[in-house]
Amino acid sequence: MSRSFFFLIAGLCCWSAAANCFAQVPAKASPSPTAAPEPSATPTTRALIDSMDAADLKEAIQLLKNNYIKPDALNETELSRAAFEGILTRLGRGVILLPNASADSGEAATPFYSEILDGHVGYLRLGGFNKTKLNSLDANLQNFATKKVNAVVLDFRASPATNDFAVAAEFAKRFCPKNKTLFTLRKTTARQERTFTSDRDPAYQGLIVVLADGDTTGAAEAVAGVIHIYDKAVVIGQPSAGRAVEYSDLKLPSGKLLRVAVGEAILPEGYPLFPGGLKPDLPVEMPATDKREVFQASREKGMTPFVVENPRPHLNEAALISGTNPELEAMEAAQRRKTNPEKSGVHDAVLQRALDLVTSIEIFQKK
Repeated sequence: MSRSFFFLIAGLCCWSAAANCFAQVPAKASPSPTAAPEPSATPTTRALIDSMDAADLKEAIQLLKNNYIKPDALNETELSRAAFEGILTRLGRGVILLPNASADSGEAATPFYSEILDGHVGYLRLGGFNKTKLNSLDANLQNFATKKVNAVVLDFRASPATNDFAVAAEFAKRFCPKNKTLFTLRKTTARQERTFTSDRDPAYQGLIVVLADGDTTGAAEAVAGVIHIYDKAVVIGQPSAGRAVEYSDLKLPSGKLLRVAVGEAILPEGYPLFPGGLKPDLPVEMPATDKREVFQASREKGMTPFVVENPRPHLNEAALISGTNPELEAMEAAQRRKTNPEKSGVHDAVLQRALDLVTSIEIFQKK
């Protein structure tokens, strides 16, 4: 073996040993360059305004009046208009400006509707709250008792706003325990507060599912909310309107009407509904146009056609022998439904989910 080869082998062995040694000892971490701070998001105009104190606001307005190129746009009337517009925007559902008393954009009355689904599930679409519909509710609950109904779906998705919280409390009493506080109508002073309490036994005691969405408004939100609390009712759908308030109409000199929230419904344990509304336990979306179509058609057809899904047709041996294609025919039928509203294939996914829930609970309870 040549001497040079010996030294080459020795050198490689030393390098290998050194490499193994360094591999076993963690290298000292070199100082990493300081990471540049991420640029913060530009604050919104609303956030900037909210961060201004009284001195800033006063000075800002004065600077605008002294320096803006069109001073007429900042006269006292325009400043008052801007301030009032900002107040309306910030208070949202708490204040409504109407052109006159006759321009009240109240929702159209929705008929009371009742049906027994799947032979044992009572479906009640209450609509608005008044004494006539309260009588209809009582009659239907009595009928449910004779038909062995063991679950009730309360549909509040077509309940327009009302200031009559006293009548709304009567609806709630049909489902809530006796001697329990239903809700409190809280006003600016404690002396004006009204507390509604159930003074009777409930007309129905059993499984309840509540359906709600953005058309669940006013006192209906309070009724749905208190049933949710006392009856452990599952709420399905979308958040309610967040308008569980009592309005007062104040007339302006020009004849315009200022509708102001002067009281809000507070559920037991201090749970507020204004302005956030009642949140669903099980969110399910449904287009408003589909819902209105279902409600309109159900007066003649009932709700069953809109919750029972027909099985999807498939190409099979019988179809091959007969020379037909069920899948193609189903596609053509669907296309015809798009051009023929009378044969629309709309489906009430919210009510369907409620019926699925009732079925699941029944299966669980039987185990």
